[in-house]
Amino acid sequence: MADENKANESVSESKVGVYICYCGGNISDHVDVEKVCERVKKVPGVAVARTNMFMCSDPGQELIMEDLRSGAVDRVVVASCAPDLHETTFRSAITRAGGNPYIYEHANIREQVSWVHHGNVATDKATRLVGAATAKAKQLKPLDPIRVEAKQHATVIGGGIAGMRAAKDLAARGFPVTLIEKSPFLGGRGAQLDRVAPTGEKVADLISELAGEIINDSAITVYTCSKVKDFEGFVGNFTLRFEKQPPQSAEDRNKIKEMSESGKGVGEFIPFVGVCPTEIPETSAEFAIETGVIILATGFKPYVPAQGEYGFGEFEEVITLPEFIRTLAESGKNGNVLEVNGRKIKSVAMIHCVGSRQIPGVHKEDETGHLNEYCSRTCCSATLHAANIIRETYPETRVFDFYRDIRTYGRGQEELYEQAAKNKVLFFRFEEAQAPVVERNGGSHGYPLSVKTKDILTFGEEVEVPVDLVVLAVGMEPNDISDLVDMMKLPVGADRFLLEVHPKLRPVELAVMGIMLAGTCQAPFDITESSAAASGAAVKAAALLSRGYVELDPFVAEVDLEKCTGTGACVQACLREGALRLVEMEVGGEKAMRAQVNPAVCTGCGACVAVCPENAINVKGWTLKQYEAMVDMIVSEESAA
Repeated sequence: MADENKANESVSESKVGVYICYCGGNISDHVDVEKVCERVKKVPGVAVARTNMFMCSDPGQELIMEDLRSGAVDRVVVASCAPDLHETTFRSAITRAGGNPYIYEHANIREQVSWVHHGNVATDKATRLVGAATAKAKQLKPLDPIRVEAKQHATVIGGGIAGMRAAKDLAARGFPVTLIEKSPFLGGRGAQLDRVAPTGEKVADLISELAGEIINDSAITVYTCSKVKDFEGFVGNFTLRFEKQPPQSAEDRNKIKEMSESGKGVGEFIPFVGVCPTEIPETSAEFAIETGVIILATGFKPYVPAQGEYGFGEFEEVITLPEFIRTLAESGKNGNVLEVNGRKIKSVAMIHCVGSRQIPGVHKEDETGHLNEYCSRTCCSATLHAANIIRETYPETRVFDFYRDIRTYGRGQEELYEQAAKNKVLFFRFEEAQAPVVERNGGSHGYPLSVKTKDILTFGEEVEVPVDLVVLAVGMEPNDISDLVDMMKLPVGADRFLLEVHPKLRPVELAVMGIMLAGTCQAPFDITESSAAASGAAVKAAALLSRGYVELDPFVAEVDLEKCTGTGACVQACLREGALRLVEMEVGGEKAMRAQVNPAVCTGCGACVAVCPENAINVKGWTLKQYEAMVDMIVSEESAA
C-alpha cells in the first residue's frame, strides 16, 4: 500500500511538457494547433505546452531540450506525425538533454487526425489524443535499455554481388564472416549478364574481382551448395544450422558440366556460370554457427512468361531478354546481320513490361493468385542497351521497340534511349490495356512472326511488323525463400519482396532486429544499387556489433512475483518461442513455479497480459494502469472541447 501511495504521489508531481507540431501545414491546415495548445495547458500535470512549425527540426528539438535542462519538465509528449517516423528523433533529443529517453510519449495527430478529419472535429479529436498521451506520460517511469552481449561474427545468406559486397565490407571492418550460398557458384544472377548498362563494363571482370577477394580473404568462410535448415536466437546471439549437399537441380548440374568442359578450375569465373570457390561436395554434411547479425542477400529470379504470353512457349522465335543476352554474348561477330541458332535475324521486336506493371482485370494472375503490379525498373535500360548493341554490331538487323513507358532512371541511362533513337531503333507505344499481339506471319516476306499493335505515337494507327525474333523484356521476381520467411518470421510486402522497416529512415533493416537486407531480395535494383544497399547493410551490421553488446528497448513483459501463481497461461499465450517459461524458484520459503521473461526475446506484444488471471504481468512502458489513465482522460471533461 505504501508503494502504491508513493507511485500515486510520483504521478501527481510529474511535470509534463507538451510540444505540438504544425508539420508545415500537414497538421495545421485542418487542426487548430494553437487552440489545442491552449486547451492542453489546462490539463492537470501539464507544466509547459508549446507549438512549432517543425518540431522535428533542430529549433523544435531545442525547445524540448531547454525545458528538460532547466527542470521545467520531466516528462515529454510530442504531438506530430506517426511515431515510426520521428520517435527515435525525440528520444535522442531527450537523451542529449540528460534525460531518460523513455519518459516520452507520442500523439499521432497527422495520420490519425488531420489526414482523416476536418474543422472542429479534427481539433477536438487532436485535443483528446494529446490529453490521453499526457495522462500516460504522467505514469511513465525511467527505464533502462536491455543490454545483450553480441557475438563478434556476421553471416551473409546469398552469394550474389550483393552478398559478396556485404561480406567483403564486413571483413574489411574486422569481423569474421560466414557466407552461405545454395548454388555451387558465387555471382548470382549477375553472372548471367554480359555487360553492365550504361557503362558497358564486362560483368565477368566485376564478379571475378569481387569473388577473388572473397575467396582469398581469411576472415570470410564460404559454404556453397548449402541451405539453412534451422534458426533460433535473437539479435547478437543467433544460431544457424545448415546443410551442405551435392547439387540438386538440373540447372546446377549442367553448369558444373559446363565448367568441367571449359578446362577451368576452382576459383575461376565462367560467364553465365559464375565462380566455383570450393570443390563440389559428394556427400551431405550439417554445420552450425553462432553469429551476431544476419544479412539476407537472397536475390531475384527473372519472370517466366506464361504459356502463350506474347507467343512464349508456342513459337520458338519468342525468347526472354536474359536468354537473348546470353545468345548475343556467345554469337561472335559474323557479318552485318545477327544470327541466332544458325538463323539470320533481319528484324527483331523487343517488348517491354513483360511480367511487370501487371493490371488487375487485364493480366492473368499466376498459379498462386499474384500479379506483379510493380515496375521492375531495370528492364528498360537493359532492353535499350541490348538494342544498341544489335544496331551497332549488326547494322543490317532492324530493331523495333514496343513499350508502354520508357523508364531509364539513373545516371547515364537516359542516354541509352537517346542513343537508341540515333541508332534508328523504331519505337511503337501501346496502351496499357492493349498489349501487342504476336502471331505466326501469314505473309510471303519470309518472316516467321508478326507483331500487331495500335501505336499511340501515330494516334492509334494499327501497325503490323514482320519479325524474325521477338525478345520479351521480363521483370524481376523475388526468389522463393518461404522457408526462411517462416523460420525467421520475416515481413513480406504485397509485392512478395522482403519489407524494410522504413524506406527512408531504416532502408536496410528488417523488423526482426539483427537481420539486414541487401540487394534484390528487397526490391528490383540494378548492380550499382544492390552494391550500395549491401554496403549500407554491412555498415549497419558493423555498428551493431562494434560495441560487443546490443541495447534493446525495454518495452518487454515484466512479472510481479508477488501476484504470480504459476498457472502457465502466459506461457501458452506467448507468441515468441523462448520469451516466457515457467521456472522453479523459492517463494515464501517454499519451492514454486513462476513465470520468467527472457527480455532479449520478448517482443512486448502483450498477449501474456491479456490472459493472466492474477494481473501479475505487464509490459513496461505500456502497463494496464497507463492504458486506464489514457481512457479516463479521453472520456473526461478535461480533454473535451
